[in-house]
Amino acid sequence: MVRRAPFVHARRALERVAFATESRPAPAGLRRALRRAGLALVALAACSSAGDPEIDPIEARVEALLDQLTLEEKVAMKGGAALVPMDGIYDAGGLERLGLAPYRMVDGPRGVRSGNATAFPVGMARGATWDVELERRVGEAIGREAHAKGANVILAPVVNVLRHPGWGRAQETYGEDPAHLGAMGSAFVEGAQEHVLASVKHFALNSIENSRFEVDVQVDERALREVYLPAFRRVVQDAKVASVMSAYNQVNGAYCSENAPLLTDILKGDWGFDGWVESDWVLGTRSTIEAANAGLDIEMPLATFFGDELLTAVRRGYVKARTIDDSVRRLLRKHVEFSLDAPAPRDASVVESAAHRALAREVAEKSLVLLANDGVLPLATGARIAVLGPLADVANLGDHGSSAVTPSSVVTPLAGLAAIADATLVETSSAVKGFDVAVVVVGLDADDEGEFIPPNGGDRVSLGLAAEDVALIREVAARVPTVVVLEGGSAITMEWIDDVSAVVMAWYPGMEGGAAIASVLVGEVNPSGRLPSVFPRSADDLVPFDPTAEAVTYGLFHGQRALDRDGVAPLFPMGFGLSYTTFEYSNLVVDGRTVTFDLTNAGEFAGVETPQLYVTFEGSAVERPVRALADFTRVELAPGETRSVRLEIEDADVAYWDGGWIVESIAYGVEIGRSAGEIELAGRM
Repeated sequence: MVRRAPFVHARRALERVAFATESRPAPAGLRRALRRAGLALVALAACSSAGDPEIDPIEARVEALLDQLTLEEKVAMKGGAALVPMDGIYDAGGLERLGLAPYRMVDGPRGVRSGNATAFPVGMARGATWDVELERRVGEAIGREAHAKGANVILAPVVNVLRHPGWGRAQETYGEDPAHLGAMGSAFVEGAQEHVLASVKHFALNSIENSRFEVDVQVDERALREVYLPAFRRVVQDAKVASVMSAYNQVNGAYCSENAPLLTDILKGDWGFDGWVESDWVLGTRSTIEAANAGLDIEMPLATFFGDELLTAVRRGYVKARTIDDSVRRLLRKHVEFSLDAPAPRDASVVESAAHRALAREVAEKSLVLLANDGVLPLATGARIAVLGPLADVANLGDHGSSAVTPSSVVTPLAGLAAIADATLVETSSAVKGFDVAVVVVGLDADDEGEFIPPNGGDRVSLGLAAEDVALIREVAARVPTVVVLEGGSAITMEWIDDVSAVVMAWYPGMEGGAAIASVLVGEVNPSGRLPSVFPRSADDLVPFDPTAEAVTYGLFHGQRALDRDGVAPLFPMGFGLSYTTFEYSNLVVDGRTVTFDLTNAGEFAGVETPQLYVTFEGSAVERPVRALADFTRVELAPGETRSVRLEIEDADVAYWDGGWIVESIAYGVEIGRSAGEIELAGRM
């Protein structure tokens, strides 16, 4: 382990203090910075007299604590405390004798799962914003509420690749592309860790729900490194996530909780991860000796394999004492680094505060994707609006499993529209006669997809709407101009799309979702969401997906990349989304790895465009994607405004894996697109 001189820690810690005090308030981050600065300065003073300039103050504190622990106490720290949580919070890893507070873990991919809390749009919706800074603010808000509830670990974010939209927990992740996933997940972690530890999940290759406890995912090293691990690597190395949750499934014949190539060789070895790994709950741990030796640090939620059996295994030499010490060091390190022995005061007023509700609405507004529009949107002022559909007046927040959140109130689509327009709920398709337009709200709910807890949730076997929803859409569209608002966690096929006037993908939009939907439909907000995954014309166009599979093989291609390779046109490409204004791209300049161009709002409404930078590979020695996403940004422009946009290409965007990362000396193409299927500018690097 690299040990830095204490004056370096002091300087860096004090720089963080200066930054925190000069920018927006961040009490928890400030406390940690002050704590670290104090430790560093104390160590510096001690080292000045002792003559040892190479002691890290955090590591010194960790070693001092470790020296006081018995073997029994070390093992006891490696298991959860109870099968059933207290107020949604699970404890693990503490030691009362030394005043070490336990890790207090709570679920939270879209809000804190403890009592009432702010329900944000699901991860897939937030992925559709393509707004990294916004996701940082969401992470900060969820972390703040978790701390207010008494937790110090938030079990989020999810950065598993959406390999197929049928995955029941698609809603929890951000999308299908590794670069996009890594950017969004890192932002969440950076925000959340201002207040609590974050735990990124599920490591790794978790993308089937129904057979998640047994399925063995076979994957070669190249696909593993290039497709399924980059988002985790970025969250670990760039965002410095404190904890990682191992997945239920197997990878190449070993369960993830006892998979040494994943946990030790890659995560803790190659990536230098210095935090701790906990298992997924109950069936996430399958062994004692194998799991301990592979690098699992905490068994959750209860010490079944890591209790007396682990203590016996150490005494008999099947698990080395130094293995236990390394594990406990990791637990102590984050305890000291995050000052869990001196937590900031809890502030219950932040939970469902006006600021957090406003943030939830902002996210929902920015996540809505306008997929089709013949000019009916935005709705005309004074239009009489018929609202119907099974989800029109339902609080549809998403999965009812571990990611569930319970807000004190929810704005439904009907309530949102009725608050700002002449909107009326009607019961049958014939009742729309006499209205100017109909808004039909249909889609999916927790019975259709989510965590597989029979009889609810699980993977989807069909990507289409229910037959009765399709019939309703067509009946209404035959009578009046029709806007379809879709709710759900990922792609929905739309054989009915040519029958309607407009389609909006609203995802599971959170507690303020109805207000956001209404604002977009009437034009108070210009839609700016972009698809974080491809929407196919048919499920047959995608890679195979079997929710009951006991073994699967994953390769380099899925989603948009697979369709590009096969020359199949999607219904909507990744990155797609319409606006009420138009944008023009011009003046591309490629200077090494830096790409600049001009973006102009050529329409009559202020709006947001999300330019995407793709790289192409000319003459590569190995098979490559037709195009790979490298960078993206959101640009807000007034009507007629032009702005220069700058995007960057990194080594990771062009490298491939062959026992190590290789950047070829070949020609790389540069493409700027409004989506993966709409390239506006092209050049060479």
